[in-house]
Formats: sequence, C-alpha cells, structure tokens
Amino acid sequence: MKRIEKIYCYLDENTQKFSMEELLQDNGFETGEISEQLNILRNNVSKELHELLRLDKIIKIKGRPVKFLHKTCVEKILNIEIKEKSIEVGSIKELLFKRESEDPFQNLIGAEKSLKNQVEQAKAAIIYPPVGLHTLIFGQTGVGKTLFAKMMYNYGKYIKKFTDKSPFIIFNCADYYNNPQLLLAHIFGYIKGAFTGADHEKEGLVEKAHGGILFLDEIHRLPPEGQEMIFYFMDTGTYNKLGETERKRKASILIIGATTEDPSSHMLKTFMRRIPIIISIPPLQERTVEEKIDIIKYLFVNEAHRVNKSIKISTEVVKALIGSVSYGNIGQLKSNIQLTCAKGFLNNINNGKEYIELDFKMLSSNIKSGLFEFGRDYKDFKEVSSILEAPLLISPDGYKVMIEDAEELPFNLYKLIEDKISLLKEEGMDDNDINKFIITDLNIKFKIFYNKFNKNKEHKERISKIIDKEILEFAEQMKDLAETDLTRKYSDRFVYALSFHLSAFFKRMKEKKYDTNKYTYHSIQDNDEEYKVALKITAIMSQTFQVEVPEVEITYIAILLKSVEEETQEQVGIIVAAHGSNTASSMLSAVRGLLGDVSSVGAVDMPLDVSPKEILEVMIEKVKSINKGKGVLLLVDMGSLFNFEATIVEKTGVKVKTIDMVSTPLLLEAVRKSSILGMELEDIFNSLREFRGYNNELNGEKSFSDKVIITVCTSGKGTAVKLKEIVENVLLNLTQENIDVIPVEVRELDKKIKTLQKKYDILAVVGVKKPKDNIPFIPLEKLIDGNGEKILREIIVGNQFMVLPEKESVVIKDLCEDNLKQFLTYLNPHKIIGILLNFVDELEKELHIAFDNSMKIRIILHVGYALERIVANDGLKCEADKEPISTELVRSVDSTCEIFKKAVNISLTEDEKYYICKMLSSAET
Repeated sequence: MKRIEKIYCYLDENTQKFSMEELLQDNGFETGEISEQLNILRNNVSKELHELLRLDKIIKIKGRPVKFLHKTCVEKILNIEIKEKSIEVGSIKELLFKRESEDPFQNLIGAEKSLKNQVEQAKAAIIYPPVGLHTLIFGQTGVGKTLFAKMMYNYGKYIKKFTDKSPFIIFNCADYYNNPQLLLAHIFGYIKGAFTGADHEKEGLVEKAHGGILFLDEIHRLPPEGQEMIFYFMDTGTYNKLGETERKRKASILIIGATTEDPSSHMLKTFMRRIPIIISIPPLQERTVEEKIDIIKYLFVNEAHRVNKSIKISTEVVKALIGSVSYGNIGQLKSNIQLTCAKGFLNNINNGKEYIELDFKMLSSNIKSGLFEFGRDYKDFKEVSSILEAPLLISPDGYKVMIEDAEELPFNLYKLIEDKISLLKEEGMDDNDINKFIITDLNIKFKIFYNKFNKNKEHKERISKIIDKEILEFAEQMKDLAETDLTRKYSDRFVYALSFHLSAFFKRMKEKKYDTNKYTYHSIQDNDEEYKVALKITAIMSQTFQVEVPEVEITYIAILLKSVEEETQEQVGIIVAAHGSNTASSMLSAVRGLLGDVSSVGAVDMPLDVSPKEILEVMIEKVKSINKGKGVLLLVDMGSLFNFEATIVEKTGVKVKTIDMVSTPLLLEAVRKSSILGMELEDIFNSLREFRGYNNELNGEKSFSDKVIITVCTSGKGTAVKLKEIVENVLLNLTQENIDVIPVEVRELDKKIKTLQKKYDILAVVGVKKPKDNIPFIPLEKLIDGNGEKILREIIVGNQFMVLPEKESVVIKDLCEDNLKQFLTYLNPHKIIGILLNFVDELEKELHIAFDNSMKIRIILHVGYALERIVANDGLKCEADKEPISTELVRSVDSTCEIFKKAVNISLTEDEKYYICKMLSSAET
C-alpha cells in the first residue's frame, strides 16, 4: 500500500469511531500523531495530508494544533452533504450552517469597479420574475464567462430564487455544430423509435435543466436551425422531443449563452430579439491596474495553497506577468503563473528556503518580454510601482475556493516535480540537468493541457481549415476512450492522425472511391487489445456518422492505436522541396504544428538564385540522412524536378519516388501514412497520386487538373458557389476522372476564358451566358430539367474519359436539399431528402408516370414542407368542400405515404394527402 493510502485509511478507520458530539468538539488527528502511529516521517505525513486535502478527501480544522478528519465519514456522522472543495474550517460547527449567507459577487474581483455594471445586469437578470431574463455573456477567450455564469447561478441561490437542487447544466454548442438533428435530440431529447438506433427514450438538456439554468457555451456555433428551436422554446416554454408531433411538454429554465464573437454578426436577429440582456466582459487589458494585481494575487494564493508554502514575488515579475498576456486573458495568465511557480518550487528544493522566491531572471523568455510590453504604457507601469513598493508575499492561509474550476490541472504539479527529482537523482543525473529536464517536461504538459481547455486559437484555426469540427471532436472523444481501455496516454498527435484519416475516409465514401483492397496494411491479430478497442471505436463511428464502416478500418485504427504509442524505427522518409527562400520549411513547420515533431521528414528550400546542380547536391545529402531503410518520397513543386529522381537513386542507392504539385494537405497525408500508419513507399506513392485534399480547398490553394468546366451566373457569389457545387456533384455522378469546376462572374466571362485557355482545356460552360468562343454551352434551365446532365455525359465520353453507369439525377437532390435547408427547422434536410426521393420513385411506379425534373422538385418541396408541418403540429386543413379526385390517385398517394411512417415515424394527415393529390391531378391536366 502506498504511503498516501495508508494515511487515508488511518483517517477513515478512526474518524468513523467519533460520535456527533465528539466531532462538534473539534476532535481530529494531528500530523505528529499520524506520523507516530504509522511510523512515517512527519514531513512526509504533512505532504500527503496536503495532497489529500487538495483531492477533497479530507477536512482540515485550522488552529493550534491543526487537525484532520476523513470527509466522507464526517458527512455520514453529521448527516449532511458537503459540496465545497478542499474544506478548511475553524470549527466543525461551521459545516452545519449554510455557507450562502453572503452575496457571491462580493468575491468577484472588480465587482465594484470595472465589472460593476455587468454585476448589476446579472442580478437584474436573475431577479426578474418569474424565471429571470435570458442573458448573453460576450467576451474574449479566457475572460471568465463560465465563471460569471456560475456566479449568476450562485446569486440565484443566495436570493432563494434557486435551491440546492436547482440544476446548472452546461452545453457546448460547438459539439453538434454540423448536425442540427443531433443537436435537437441532445437539447430536447427523443422518444423510442424516433430514428434508427433510438431503442429507448432519452432525457434532453431542457428537461434536466428544469427549475434552473441552461448555460449554452459557444452559442455562436448554433446553426440557424438550432437558434430557431431555442427561441421557440423561449417564447412558449413548451417543447416536444424528437419523434413527437405535439408540443405538450413544459420546462421552466433560464437560458444563459456565452460567445466570443460579435452577436450581431453571428446570430439571427429573431434570436437576438429574445435576449433582453447582453453582458460584455472586458478583456484583462481593459481592467484597472489594481484589479490586475488582485487577480494575480488570487492566482498566486491558489498556488501557495497547493504547495503549502508562502511565495515571494518581485515587482518586476508582476509587471512581466501582466504584460505577458496577449490573447488568452486570465486563462493565459493562470498558465504563466503556474509555470513560473513550478520553476520557483524547483529552485526552492535546492536552496532549502522556507518560502518560494520568484525573481525576474528565472522567468521564461516569453514572460520576460512581457515586462517590456507592459513598460510601453508609462502610466500603468508607474501605477503598479506605486501600489507594489515592495515584493508581494503571498501566504497559503488566504486560500478560498471562489467557484469550482473546470480548467484545473488534472495532476498535482508540485508532487509531480518532487517525484521526478527523486527518480532522476536515482539515475545519477546532476541538479542542473534535472532542472532542465523537468522544466522542458512541464512546458510540454502545460502546453497540452491549456491547448485542450483554452483551445489555443492559432492551433485550432489552422486545423479547422482542414478538418471538420464534428470529426475533430469525435477523435478527441475516441482518444479518451482509448486511454481508458488501454490504460495508456495518447498525445494530440493521435487526435489529429485519426481526424485526418476519418476526413479522407468520409470523402472517399462520399465520392464512392473507397477500395478495401487497394492498400496493404501491417497485419494485426484480432485478439490484440488494440484491435478490441478499434472494434468499439468503429461501432461508435458507425452510429455517430450513420455510415457503414468497412472491416479494413478496424485494422487501420488498431494499427493507429499501436503505432502512435510505439513508433516504428523504419519508415518511409519524406522530403518536401520547393522554390523560394522558405516555402518548403513553412509547409514542414505547419505539419509539425499539427502532428508534433515527426521524424524522417525534411525540407529543402530552393532560392531562385541557386543553381540546379547545388540543389541536387543538397537533396542527395538530405536523402542519405533521412533514409530509414524504406525509401524516400520526394514532394516537389515543379514537374521539372522529376529529373532529379534517377540521379538521386544512382548516387545514393536509395529507392526514391517523386510527386509534384506539393501542397500542405498533400504533405500532411504523406507524413500520416508514413510515420503513423507505416505504409510502404509504393503504397504511399500510389495513394497520393489520387489525393485531392481533406476538403476541396485549403487556404486558397487549389490543385487544378488539365480539364475544367466553367460555371457562370449573375445573382451573386452564393449562387455561383451553389452552381459550382451542383456541377461538381453531377461530375461525381458521371465519372471518376478529376475535372475541376471554376466559377466565373458573368461580366468577365469572355476575358476569363481567354486567360484560362492558356492553362487548361475548357470542356464546357454551364450557366446563364453563352461564351463567344466555340465552347460547348449548357444553359442553366437545361441543367435543371435534366438534359444538361445528358449533354455533360456526351462531352465526357467525347473526351475519352471513363463514364459511370447512369444514375438518378443529382441536380434534383442538390436543388431540393438547398431549398429545404432554408425552411426546415425540425427535420434534417440532409436526412430527409433521400426519403423524399424514394417517395417520388415509388409514386412514379404506382401511377405508371415518369415525372420531369420540375415536377419532381415541386413534389419533393411540397411534401417536405408537409412533413415539417406535421412535426410542428401545424398541418394544413381543408376548410372548404373537397373537390373530387380520382380514387386510383388517392389510393396511390395513400399507399406511397407509408414510406414516411416506416422511415421517420411521421404520418401525414388526410388533408395533407388531399393537397398532394390535388397538386398531382392539376399537373396531369
């Protein structure tokens, strides 16, 4: 049994022997007594007791002498629930009285100054009858929006608006940003049978939050459909679960949203009209100097409590810390302070002082530079000097938990340092090397932790341009699952590697280009622990994304779980070579920023004034140094560099393959397949020749093929983009060849064609204006009525491209889905469109009719809106006498409508069916 466990068990065994009367007389166990009873050194007992207190396992009774009790035993004896963390009391009697006797906002730094107006707004929002005023909290990352919302909740308990049982539910809207239907299910819940896999009824967040607060973080990520769902609930207080047709359920909740973005730019006006109070939290830079110092004191008190030592901080350190904060606000300040305290603690172990001393020379370079940033504002600089005439001396006794911190480090920083020092000293390492090693290790740990919680902007923005948010979130959840099941740690590299693979996998599935026999992977046994976890991940993946996952994906993910943890020694080397002074280096830097410091990858920058002979010599040496036994892949920016391949092979004896038109996504994919999957050179080469990126575009880069189609329209950028998407989908339906689509404005069509003809072979122009040049032209109306797809097929055949078998028109699907997106609130257009297309097909068979495209579109949109009306319990009603309709038509429509009952458990009313029949009969005449 570990030392800390022995002490914890001793307190457990002996605390439960006390009666209530004995506890209220402040009986407990002293450090010396425990040391004597367990034969453990006193200072070690003191250290472990402090750790148990931090873990919220015990209670500390302050006084002379200090005593300790087992927390759970105290709760049982006194028959109370202690919600506070790390309890330190003057007397056990304090636990029997409510601790909500003071206004929680009194503890908020700046409540009487820079945040005075915000606090008054918050109180007004809570007090307003009957349930309060819905509120939006606006502010930069790290200003404390979540903390402010929790204080509003605590204030509600303080004024008796809420009870201890009133819930405070947090929901991050970014989690379901791209899936409105999942969003609806999560917020409002669903009934059994609402969709495939819904085998039981599920409680939604609205139901859970009844009588309390629903806090919607990153509310700007709510799609329009989600905003409409929420504001309808705000208006009526009623809702229905997914799968129900009537809004009979009620809930009384106060909604508080938080956003880092300008609400007027990212939220619907109809939604904002329902938010009467908007609270703007200022960034740290706009707070008063006195408040900045108070915040620093508060954060240092927390660290002093953790280490159970006083901390002495020079005025230069305080100034540097204030100036070191750029975008992260209080969150970044907290991270900087923790890292600084860790260095101070490390030094303190060696010098043996009673307190930790922090001076300017021990700060990291990025924090040191903060002193000069802060010094630019002479007024603030002078004010800090006047407030802090002497170094700050922070005592651990002033510690107070203002509110539970969700962004607290998941490890005891100082115990971690002590344990590492002990281990490294046993290895014979000297103090100087130990310090360097530990500081490097801590820097990495802080970076990983705060990147995860504060969502480092640069990192997240870079990867969000490549990977869909929903995929990234899913990969993070699978990382947690793998760590739990395999009892090992995975870095962010695993998250990004899995994200890249899933993104490429979904793209291939969408384009129907997935070939399970194409790539050869290392073998893995199906009884391996990684294989079993991979089975679980693919099952969740199938359910989450509603996709059939091929069996080969289980093997891939199993390899990923194994190889990210245990990197293979042999792997394909990769060299990116590009013209320019740092083009290749920049690409490699971006990849390392996303995947970590990957090995066997190098960059060769080729300045324009350096001769090809010199570049060749550099590349030969690079290939020699980077080869790990499996060959080297060259990714270059010009086809002329292919000439280097044969010479490099001859001079080095290393197997080399070359791919031109290098881009950052191409390099990412190459590195992923080499360093993570461990694929062979030939397999990587063949797969990358068909790689077209994770999305269609990245940072404005586009890899064009020789053959293109131009789209042209007059009604704005959005329409041009939509027309481009439609044509691209038509091409995917017709051929597997890569034909790029370029949108062009109508007024510059002929000028643009002349420019593009110098670089590309233009197969056709699609849109509203015929070009002057003799290029095949497909009018927009022909694309819509279906003839345009036939013309495109003939053009593709004429260019000797492989053509796929004929399929259903994708133009109908695209146009209808785009229209439904604008009008459907409760139904997911992406899910419902397939059912509607099936409905039209069955209707044609029942009536022995072939509808033209325009009629199909009319039917799909009319019936789609009808289904939405039924879900909203607002179906059309026929007030006048119904006109006579063919019995055969009525029977056919009635029979075909059963599709909706089976697929989504929605039954159209007789009146809605009547209007469908009426539309069809009028079309026949």
